[in-house]
Amino acid sequence: MASKKYISLFAAMFVLFQSIGFAQTSTDWGWDWKDSSKIPTKRIPQYNEFLNNQYPYPAKPRDQWELGLSAGSSFILGDRAILTGGYNGGIVGGISLRKSLSHVFSLRGAYNGSIVSIPSNASGFVWAKNYTHMGSIDAIASLNSMSHYRGNPKWDIYVFGGYSLIYTRVMTNQGGSLHNLYYPQTNLIGTSNFPNDVPAVNGRHTWALMHGLSYGAGISYKISNRVNIGIEQRFTVPMFGNDYLDGNKLGNSGDQYSFSTAHLNINLGKTAKRVQPLWWINPYNYEYNELNSPKHMKMPKVVLPDADGDGVTDQFDLEPNTPAGAPVDSHGRAKDTDGDGVPDYRDKEILTPQSCFPVNADGVGTCPEPACCKELRDMIANMQKAPVCNINSLPSVQFKKGSKLSKEAMQLLDAAAASIKANPDCKVKVIGHPAASKAAQQMAWERVNAVIKYLVDKQGISESRFIFSYDGGSGDANTIDLQGTTEDGPNTVPAPHPNLRSRN
Repeated sequence: MASKKYISLFAAMFVLFQSIGFAQTSTDWGWDWKDSSKIPTKRIPQYNEFLNNQYPYPAKPRDQWELGLSAGSSFILGDRAILTGGYNGGIVGGISLRKSLSHVFSLRGAYNGSIVSIPSNASGFVWAKNYTHMGSIDAIASLNSMSHYRGNPKWDIYVFGGYSLIYTRVMTNQGGSLHNLYYPQTNLIGTSNFPNDVPAVNGRHTWALMHGLSYGAGISYKISNRVNIGIEQRFTVPMFGNDYLDGNKLGNSGDQYSFSTAHLNINLGKTAKRVQPLWWINPYNYEYNELNSPKHMKMPKVVLPDADGDGVTDQFDLEPNTPAGAPVDSHGRAKDTDGDGVPDYRDKEILTPQSCFPVNADGVGTCPEPACCKELRDMIANMQKAPVCNINSLPSVQFKKGSKLSKEAMQLLDAAAASIKANPDCKVKVIGHPAASKAAQQMAWERVNAVIKYLVDKQGISESRFIFSYDGGSGDANTIDLQGTTEDGPNTVPAPHPNLRSRN
């Protein structure tokens, strides 16, 4: 029987798919969530928010369409087999276009054309033939795209249901030859008032247009990210109980179409811009891969308890109460560099020779200190005690004539006084630059005195902090320079030529 042959064919194809590897799954995500080229423009705002951890869900990528080509066996499930015990059968071929709505649901538009021969009895004599063109819109649900226990599926197991528009023609054997079975003009779509199974007179129509409901299931195996093959079973039930699809009417049960087909499916679209159809991608891929090896999650900084703050966690700290700042080893124990029993943080002699053991409570050994070491230690101590002057710069005071301070000079000295007071360890050298003449030397002396007197009398700075100095004319004779120093020197000197004192 024809139907038995087709059943055997589909069974063989199923066994072939099993041998390829039913349990195989893909470890490839199917797409890189960081790749913005596969995100449609309208979803870019969500994509950016996700990358910046402002939104928890990644944007849905743009995916490919699936073009399907099918061929197989067609049957009419009707009255003729009941009357005669014969089995009908024919061929069907089709083309389809499928697009995902999500990882589970998709829509498919399809066309199928079939020819079915209906025998009059078990001997195979043809009683009627059915010619059908069928357009369908199917809603498909993939049953195994999502899984908590594997990556992307290798198989697409699905069920579907939808609407079909059927354009059919039936020819019956009348008098030894096939004749058209006519449908009335007024009953082209959606009627149960069909003609008798005999040819009609002129003016009737040989093709009928009717609505139908389709349902079925299928399974596909992915050969590559571009191609998959599969088998599918479709049943289509014409509305309003059309009982003439097999050229015979028996009761009011209504006839049905049965299409058993093999499919070759090809994904359409550039892989640089689109991922494979979403039913081939497990939506849990991102979650489990991120848990296994985080690349996007904002991981909180691991904070381990460390009661004494020595950098060794309490779990591994063998001395969990060392004082703050005490140097410790990798086990959290206070270091004892010389092994004298006094930890370094209390040891005043960190490298005590063993020949000087035992040591006192401060870690100091019993050996006398060499004279050279004592001198060196005292010198280092004195160097550490030496005052440091942190005054980086002090102003120079200009005199136009005589030794009287101008307003601008007083303002400069007021500003300099703040720095001098803020650095009590510094002394201030007040330097004049007289020329070689006696009058110039006397003038420089008076100007240095004027600067020191102003800072002492007006700013309250101790006179002992100033050093009176003037050189032999290395600078501008009208300028008095101030310089921070830690040196010592006199704060006053006698006038060099008092008989040449100026009168300002």
